[in-house]
Amino acid sequence: MSEPKNELAPAAARVAAAARDLGLTIEVVAMPASTRTAEEAAAACGCAVAEIVKSLVFRGRISKRPYLLLVAGSNRVDETAVAASIGEALARAPADDVRAITGYAIGGIPPFGHATPLAVFVDADLLGHARVWAAAGTPHAVFAVDPQALAAAVGATVIPMGRRAAGDRRSERDGRVADAGPMGVSRGASPLASPRPWR
Repeated sequence: MSEPKNELAPAAARVAAAARDLGLTIEVVAMPASTRTAEEAAAACGCAVAEIVKSLVFRGRISKRPYLLLVAGSNRVDETAVAASIGEALARAPADDVRAITGYAIGGIPPFGHATPLAVFVDADLLGHARVWAAAGTPHAVFAVDPQALAAAVGATVIPMGRRAAGDRRSERDGRVADAGPMGVSRGASPLASPRPWR
């Protein structure tokens, strides 16, 4: 795990305040190394990629309603399956839309404290961990949290959301995802699974 820095950027301080408002007890830490992608975050936090929370913003193709998907770092979103659970097809929101909706830039989007109220859905795979790590407003700030407590605090609906990319596997030695590119996505995967910031 990277040695954390002490000072918090204003965006990270906003996340800490939002957590307090939700009754979540967290400690936001500023890392010296980048936590912009799921793999970078896992390396900085000293955890498995599957224990990273990707906060991804989509819009309904018909309703244009924004949705927040909290996805395990080792999974890629199965848009067809998620659409079936939500009730409409989805489209990934562009970067400027994401910033307007959440108040944060891609690479630092937290799972709560957004500028716009969002319907939240959480990947069932995240709830199998005792602790997960999420972004805290900047590409260098993160926090650890009990995923069950996080889901309850944000009123998330639990759905099977992602699938591990073909060829990915967990190393029994260290619990990390093997044979994966950035964000736990296998090399040579489809454009949907192409490397992107984790939130």
